Amino acid sequence: MTIRFDGKVAIVTGAGQGLGRSHALALAARGAKVVVNDLGAARDGTGGSSDAAQEVVKTIEEQGGEAMAHGANVAKFDEVQDMVEQTMKRWGRVDVLVNNAGILRDKSFSKMSLDDFRLVLDVHLMGTVNCCKAVWEIMKEQQYGRIVMTSSSSGLYGNFGQTNYGAAKMAVVGLMNTLVLEGAKYNIRVNTLAPTAGTRMTEDIIPEQAFNLMTPESVTAGLLALCHDESPNRYILCAGAGGYASTHVYENEGIYLPPEEQTPENVMAAMDRLNDASKQEEFKQGGQQTQKFVMKAMEHFGIKG
Repeated sequence: MTIRFDGKVAIVTGAGQGLGRSHALALAARGAKVVVNDLGAARDGTGGSSDAAQEVVKTIEEQGGEAMAHGANVAKFDEVQDMVEQTMKRWGRVDVLVNNAGILRDKSFSKMSLDDFRLVLDVHLMGTVNCCKAVWEIMKEQQYGRIVMTSSSSGLYGNFGQTNYGAAKMAVVGLMNTLVLEGAKYNIRVNTLAPTAGTRMTEDIIPEQAFNLMTPESVTAGLLALCHDESPNRYILCAGAGGYASTHVYENEGIYLPPEEQTPENVMAAMDRLNDASKQEEFKQGGQQTQKFVMKAMEHFGIKG
């Protein structure tokens, strides 16, 4: 199977440099018309310039593709709306949304200001929400849409000094989980990429030898797998340095304690059974957990469902 995007229109946020640039170039090389969104800010979100986005557009056009630049700040819904409106005026549809834009304001939680915490959430989480909201009704009407969130191992597993970034990156997974349910009947598929790459976001964090192995292009291969016609749905793909893996949230079978035994001491005493991974299950919606617990209680009391 050859993955192509002919006739598709893709919006890539934060596409002026790094991963976003790589994503935009690869989508265009495989036939997509690409909106290169970039505020042109520094790594911490300050400043702004359209030069980087315009350079990406120029590169795409020189290679025979079609692209347009837009400098919307994804944290501002009116600017995102304008970007989507301009896209619709030019090409009449939006098929793919790659939520890639992000900033860093790293500090330990003790030293981090609430303003820095809020700003990172505004860009990563609300920026993703704003972009999804702006294209959602379009994709529903088209009966087609592919959306990719960008998470991180910092969100999935934690990373010292990144409480703001980690919180935002885990939050977009929760956003994916529900958009999958609401978009299913409209052929809207939503997935999450958890990348690690050598970009300006990581250049002073990762040793040079490892940095050189962690190419943006290796991550982009995973990104394209998440947003084509036959892409999976509700998938968390981890990618970096040529390695690819999936992350899943599982819940085990658990136990039931009758009312007279529902004490914290008995919960602690049952930790070995609570940690038993032999009957793990990947739930597709929150109600499955409730159903499981209620069924255990009904069974104890002899109540027939």
